[in-house]
Amino acid sequence: MSSAPNTQSIPQASASWWTRLANPTRFMALAGRLIPWLAALTLIAGAIGLYLGFSAPEDYQQGATVQIMFIHVPSAWLAMMCYSVMSISALGTLVWRHPLADVSLRAAAPIGAAFTLLALITGSLWGKPMWGTWWVWDARLTSVLILFLIYLGLMALSRAIEDPVQAAKPLAIVTLVGFVNIPIIKFSVDWWNTLHQPASVSRFGRPTLDAVFLYPLLTMAIAFTLLFFTLHLMNMRNEILARRIRVMKLKQAGN
Repeated sequence: MSSAPNTQSIPQASASWWTRLANPTRFMALAGRLIPWLAALTLIAGAIGLYLGFSAPEDYQQGATVQIMFIHVPSAWLAMMCYSVMSISALGTLVWRHPLADVSLRAAAPIGAAFTLLALITGSLWGKPMWGTWWVWDARLTSVLILFLIYLGLMALSRAIEDPVQAAKPLAIVTLVGFVNIPIIKFSVDWWNTLHQPASVSRFGRPTLDAVFLYPLLTMAIAFTLLFFTLHLMNMRNEILARRIRVMKLKQAGN
């Protein structure tokens, strides 16, 4: 006779990585191993991207100012991607109640704000010689500015509520409400008449951007993405340590 399967081992065997990373100590160990590799890959991709960018020829219309694109466009992409990560983390807090979801949300906010600010600054530097002005209130620029203000608002809210456990739910709700701005940023050039050109890279068929500009742009986008994940893991580790220190201080104060 064949023996019955050991069903007690099934939950352990089928435990997902999502569940395993719910343990902060296990996550800290994994992040500590990944950060040096991610940082090294960031430096390599960044160096290659900068070399390709500075080696690219001048554009026949924009001249040397086209090189600002290699910083501006990846910054804008990462500003939206970072907020998307925060929105997924918000769902992790409200729906799945993952212990590290709020940690991820808080850790991503200042990084997203920095990328958004960089996109706004480089956009102004790029727009001045092209449009003759530092700023115009078109749909794309205004929605990106709103994104930056949302980042600042979330960071302020996280500091206004001292207890991170109590702040987790309001932060998650506000983050999800603010996500409505992401598709507005993405499709603003299609929905309204703006000074920004339509998408020239992420479009069906062949990108309209010439390969001599496309390759350094994509390389810098990879470098910025690696930079985000490096900083995100570092910030998550710092947030976990800060919470542990807070708990220790509360215990000492109660004794």
